[in-house]
Amino acid sequence: MAKNEDRPFILGLGGTTNPHSSTEQALAIALKTASEAGAETELFGSERLCALPHYLSDPAGLNETGKALVESVRRADGIILASPGYHGTISGLVKNAVDYIEETAGDDRVYLDGLPVGLIVTAYGWQATGSTLAAMRSIVHALRGWPTPLGVGINASGGIFKDGLCTDESVNEQLHLVAQQVMRGSHRREYLDQ
Repeated sequence: MAKNEDRPFILGLGGTTNPHSSTEQALAIALKTASEAGAETELFGSERLCALPHYLSDPAGLNETGKALVESVRRADGIILASPGYHGTISGLVKNAVDYIEETAGDDRVYLDGLPVGLIVTAYGWQATGSTLAAMRSIVHALRGWPTPLGVGINASGGIFKDGLCTDESVNEQLHLVAQQVMRGSHRREYLDQ
């Protein structure tokens, strides 16, 4: 799919094995904000995450889902990365998807170099949100990306997500803000590519 040059392309990457998880719903809300601000968006969530083999486990190479993910990363002007906090860190499912970014190591734009990356963490309690956000920031730095100033940590234990909506207005505001920060950062690339 060709990129629309007039609009930034924002990739939403993350979720769990459940397409109705609080993580994927939070990511969808942030992507909707980016879309309403004029971005072309793509959600690479549950179904596609589950279709990714462990990175480099297949001697035949990347499957079609893996190739599609790498192509979307290459096209991205910004990324919103969302993970549940499992045992104090990023989930294996999301980390596996992030590992596919290694395919861009030989590109002109290596990894996430210069890209704004918004971070969202959901957990059933507060303990895992901070450590998971810190882990995600470290991963983005290692991939040469720019984590947005705001990282959204969400205690989803109260069931605040239902049918794609969030009942907590402060969480909604944070999800909107992280998307706005990614959008602002995506326009910065115009000056870097000259």
